[in-house]
Amino acid sequence: MNVPMTDMPAFVKKEIEKLNDFLSPFVKKVSKYAFWSLPLITFSIVNLFFLLFLIPSEDRMLVALIFYAILGAFGMALSKEAKLQRKEIQKISSDYIIERMKKSDLVSDRFREDYIKRVINQPVRAMDHFVKFLEEEDRLNRAKWFR
Repeated sequence: MNVPMTDMPAFVKKEIEKLNDFLSPFVKKVSKYAFWSLPLITFSIVNLFFLLFLIPSEDRMLVALIFYAILGAFGMALSKEAKLQRKEIQKISSDYIIERMKKSDLVSDRFREDYIKRVINQPVRAMDHFVKFLEEEDRLNRAKWFR
């Protein structure tokens, strides 16, 4: 999960780097799947097009048609798996964020539960909620030192 870290305070960068370190094995696997799926699908479609529409029917080879069809199916399977893995990464990152929020002892229980509900209800915006939570946590931490 690559999050642009421009104009973020150091405490937010540190937490996001921890999250990125935790997710990096999953992201690498998804990247490989996505990287290989597109060329396989494209190569298969182009070759099937040539075999079916541009080469005369008597010159077509059934083995080549089957090979390119299987190659395309494999590429589509990799693409589908990458999509499923992205959803799993989103779930894992939400779980990590929720656990991190639960560990916080600086914020009130009501505030913590509110942000946990936000992460659960809006997993796509989990990082935004996490950053806001961290900023509030830091604000309360600083206020604690000035009392």
